[in-house]
Amino acid sequence: MRLESITGKYGYITVHGVKYRVYFEESGEGVPLLCQHTAGGDGRQWRHLMNDEEVTSKYRVVAVDLPYHGRSLPPESVEWWTEEYKLTKRFFMDFLVEFSHALGLDRPVFIGCSMGGHMALDLALECPDEFRAVIGLESAEFTPGLDIIWFNHPRISGEFRFANLFESTAPSSPEKYRREVGWVYSQSAPPVFRGDLHYYSVEHNVTDQLHQIDTSRIAVYLLCGEYDFASTPEMCQQTASKIKGAKYTEMKGLGHFPVIENYELCKTYLMPILEEISKIHG
Repeated sequence: MRLESITGKYGYITVHGVKYRVYFEESGEGVPLLCQHTAGGDGRQWRHLMNDEEVTSKYRVVAVDLPYHGRSLPPESVEWWTEEYKLTKRFFMDFLVEFSHALGLDRPVFIGCSMGGHMALDLALECPDEFRAVIGLESAEFTPGLDIIWFNHPRISGEFRFANLFESTAPSSPEKYRREVGWVYSQSAPPVFRGDLHYYSVEHNVTDQLHQIDTSRIAVYLLCGEYDFASTPEMCQQTASKIKGAKYTEMKGLGHFPVIENYELCKTYLMPILEEISKIHG
């Protein structure tokens, strides 16, 4: 049997007075790199990055499943089923900071995709002393209109989510990995995807605040896939243009899930950034 270097663990952290049992995986040693999955996804999305020895030789890569996602179950201490699940910016941000503290991560680099890419901007704005750099994949200042009720409807099956997210990938990406995107999404609990979109499409809006981000305190890198229709390259480039010192790259041949759908191509864009950060902070 060939064993991967990734190890998984469960841990307990308390956020806003509620204790959560969360699952996380890690691999490598060096500068901490905290990875945030997409809306309705989980940490499995980072498996290619976490198995890349060129990355893990310089970075301690950590990927956590948010509560309600993947192997992180809803909390036992509250009747969570009596309320509609909605991910808020405040909880999302506070969870990540608390998780980082709990693991003793020293100002990690944050990398996130989709809603994680949006969170990269919120962290850069509100928590510049907690992270040394943020890398936002498929980031935008505001993406309204995607808080769609039929993403949580009894007539909508996991197969619909599979097809919907499969089509969010680039047509040139390997089919086996495009289908992996859909497979992960088909397994999320019914209310989770739509509940995450509450943050993604309603609460996240930094349109009038981007100029406040100080890249002398926290480096900002934004990347966007050529085929992303949710957070388009034009939207991402416009966002970066409002942040003095931010660096933007369009990723040709990639869609909304670059690290998953075609890691080898995504790596050609991502690795120079990781190399730059490691030279400064390694």
